[in-house]
Amino acid sequence: MAYKVLVSDPVNQEGLAPLLGEQGVTVDLMKDIEGYGIEDVIQEYDALIVRSETKVTRNLLASAKQLKVVGRAGVGVDNIDLDAATEYGVLVINAPDGNTISTAEHTFAMMSSLARHIPQAHQSILNGKWERKYFKGIELNKKTLGIIGMGKIGTEVARRANAAKMEIVAYDPFLTKEDAQRFDVMLCSLDSLYEQSDFITVHTPLNKDTKHMISDRAFEKMKNGVRILNCARGGIIKEDALLNAIKNGKVAGAALDVFEDEPATGHPLLDFTEVIATPHLGASTKEAQTIVAHNVSSEILEILSGKPYKNAVNKLPVSLKVGS
Repeated sequence: MAYKVLVSDPVNQEGLAPLLGEQGVTVDLMKDIEGYGIEDVIQEYDALIVRSETKVTRNLLASAKQLKVVGRAGVGVDNIDLDAATEYGVLVINAPDGNTISTAEHTFAMMSSLARHIPQAHQSILNGKWERKYFKGIELNKKTLGIIGMGKIGTEVARRANAAKMEIVAYDPFLTKEDAQRFDVMLCSLDSLYEQSDFITVHTPLNKDTKHMISDRAFEKMKNGVRILNCARGGIIKEDALLNAIKNGKVAGAALDVFEDEPATGHPLLDFTEVIATPHLGASTKEAQTIVAHNVSSEILEILSGKPYKNAVNKLPVSLKVGS
């Protein structure tokens, strides 16, 4: 049986190799379909591959009569209506492992940049100035890093922080004391993490439990001069609360790779010199993009062939299972 796969967002071409090399599978790139939007063509496709740009809404899924699977070339699936996908019998898969190293490295680069004012100092030189005293920073050595979420990415951040001789406290309801000892971190409550940390970084998914979890109440519990990082998902930190915490001096600096609404050009947080930002680059390395595209392509091929798969983020009733 012939299958058609639509790739609606920019995806690494090397990573599509499992699908491109398979007989009976046609792969189309949305950018090559001139004059049409995804809503106009989705009806004829069996699988859809997206990153974060395409919004897989209920309306889109309702019109995708042949669609069997949506593959997210990355981790977060908040751009996909999972409830609607389940109702329409569409399996949703992601690539949870491919972004781990790239996001952990980006987080650590952002933390170092935050501590030493690197982006601001660079811009100052471009403006013809030489302001050594103005950009005096702090060392990471012996500072306390609070990690919220000790999954794969949080764990890799902890490894890098250990190498920098930071003290690490962590909050994760699923992390055992044994694993915490193995990663050389101290488990604590969320409030205790807020009270102890010089730097706080979040590495959780965005869901009903984590949305705006760092709010005005959380900032009140933090040290004066704390520095905040978010290279996970926009919306975990309540942006208005962060803005207020910067204004009143509670937060000395914030490093943000993600925002609640993107693109975030013109965001009021960007008016503050205490804030450094990147345009959602955590997963943007050649290596990561190849891995996530390859993993999703391989999984889609298995699903269309009726073989076992492992990275589903929704569960279909038996009557709606792909291939049933």
